[in-house]
Amino acid sequence: MHINPYLFVIPRAPNPVLWDYKRHKQYELSQDYLSRILQLTQSPERFNPQHSIDIELLDAGILTRTEQADIDWGWDDLSKIFHIGTKNIPCAHIPQNIEQWARLYLDHCTEVQATAPPPSGKDPSVRLIPLPAAASLEHRLHDALLQRKTCRSFTGEALSLSDLGTLLYLSLGYLHEREADRDDCVAEGLGDRRCSPSGGGLNACEGFIQVQNVSGLDPGLYRYHSADHALSPVGPLPGDALGLLLCGQHFINNLPLGLYITARFDKLWWKYPHSRAYRMAFVEAGHIAQTFQLVATALGLNTWLTGALTDDKVEAALGLEHSAEQPLFFVGCGKSDGQAMCKELKALMQRDG
Repeated sequence: MHINPYLFVIPRAPNPVLWDYKRHKQYELSQDYLSRILQLTQSPERFNPQHSIDIELLDAGILTRTEQADIDWGWDDLSKIFHIGTKNIPCAHIPQNIEQWARLYLDHCTEVQATAPPPSGKDPSVRLIPLPAAASLEHRLHDALLQRKTCRSFTGEALSLSDLGTLLYLSLGYLHEREADRDDCVAEGLGDRRCSPSGGGLNACEGFIQVQNVSGLDPGLYRYHSADHALSPVGPLPGDALGLLLCGQHFINNLPLGLYITARFDKLWWKYPHSRAYRMAFVEAGHIAQTFQLVATALGLNTWLTGALTDDKVEAALGLEHSAEQPLFFVGCGKSDGQAMCKELKALMQRDG
């Protein structure tokens, strides 16, 4: 007899919960069941076909008669649980044709719309700082794709407010140019469009900017409001250097502008109440980061990006502690000498080489 390898235990009152993350099943365990699982984990040969708990554990798939092949997973168990636990969206019925899919999807959307969406979180009394309209970019997409590169050496030179407005509108803004291009079938509140795609049309990602040197804008942290194409102040620049918010990457300390891409998990959960939706937050953040980089490149700027956030510090700086909105990614831009490596690393490599 063998123990299912895809299990973990959540210490939850009144009884612990055993989670089979591969099959998306959970079981509340009394002390008797928990003790028996521990016994069989240590000594599988103690399985007793006359023992009622043993038979229940076998029927539930917690015990298996044959050893399950385990993945040779190179990362830690947490990443394994995330990847396997978000595979295979649990569906009561998989559509067998387009008509079935249309019916099931419509029913799902109708059910979702019957519940109130998460509040916008926008304080109507907050002071908004309007941004300049996005400039028309003549730069060809082909050129922007070829010229985009990650740089780690920036001059710190100021960005213009016009460039900031263009960057944020084309990365995160709701496109007024597409307001007439709305499908009648799209539910109310889900018709806003960005330059980047979003799972379910939810636009679950938001943006906060860290301004260190933008002409006409005080240094500090700001939230971008997509519908208003405006900023609202969040607070002063953090006391820590930018590099300390990004796991010690101090070569970026003089970056004039940085964008923290956050995700509203409550929005995703409202429409897609299963773990798979968590993957979509990162996919959407990646789309937005790429759009930001291409726009910046078209403006003659260089870019840098990272997923290495000192999360607790970033959350505190943005006022997102214990919030359903969380930072996922960072991308920034500015004038650069175009070097992929900072001069300190290059000097070290040359000395050691």
